[in-house]
Amino acid sequence: MTRDFIHINDFIILVEEANANESIVDSCFFDEPIIAVAFYGAGNVKLAVKYEGKQQEYDHTKGLALSFYADEQVEFEHTVSADKPLECVVVATALRNLEKLPSEEGELFGDLLHQLVHPQDHYVEGPRFFMTPEMQTITNQIFHIQYQGKAKMMFFRSQITALLSHFFGQLSMMSEGKIPAGEREKLYRAKEILLSDLENPPSLSELSRQIGLNNFKLKKNFKELFGVPVFKYLQNERLSKAHDLLRYQDISIQEAAWEVGYDSLSSFSNAFLKKFGFRPSDIKR
Repeated sequence: MTRDFIHINDFIILVEEANANESIVDSCFFDEPIIAVAFYGAGNVKLAVKYEGKQQEYDHTKGLALSFYADEQVEFEHTVSADKPLECVVVATALRNLEKLPSEEGELFGDLLHQLVHPQDHYVEGPRFFMTPEMQTITNQIFHIQYQGKAKMMFFRSQITALLSHFFGQLSMMSEGKIPAGEREKLYRAKEILLSDLENPPSLSELSRQIGLNNFKLKKNFKELFGVPVFKYLQNERLSKAHDLLRYQDISIQEAAWEVGYDSLSSFSNAFLKKFGFRPSDIKR
């Protein structure tokens, strides 16, 4: 388990990464009230937020952007396992620092995260959504920076700025009411259904029936919310899971392909190359 705290102006950046052969539980607390956005990368680790006998659970965290307010009494608990490693970037600012933020950031926090600036409990969940492909790419780059020294920190700062810009951009679109809140929840449910069975996902018609949204709205609004069509998203998740399996587990390329629903090894290898720029065999060398 690695946990690094990096200070950028009045932001605290927490970068957490963990791998485990067996299931482990790791907890962390903040030492003062903060407003934060957590960005989850590869791994789909389980998160439980605990305070005063209450518990909020997040079972599908991969690709999640979650804004929240939390004080010192809130425990953040991650369950890490071999197939669910932890990659999480938390961008936080203390409540006392809100007025010190540059005007753009301060206004965005105040306008779009109003319920977090004026919390009613020890933990308050703000807007959450699954990241666009661009945001996922940035998050992945943060965990695989190859530069060193001052160049590394310069690149890191630029990536955090880009990530926040995308987050508030998506939040602005959501606040304009392009997709009604009820439909967004149904689309989140569609994403969870796809993630729960990557090998044998439901057809588009069956998925539409399960979430109670017609085919047209499912296809149109899924792309609007997540940035890609339904089955392009499914393909991306299949390949990302295969990448994690090959990277973190002792598993063959053929087994990884079967695990995510590919019967043809050549089709799997070609799709993998197109997405990542290298073949699965390059990981196993």
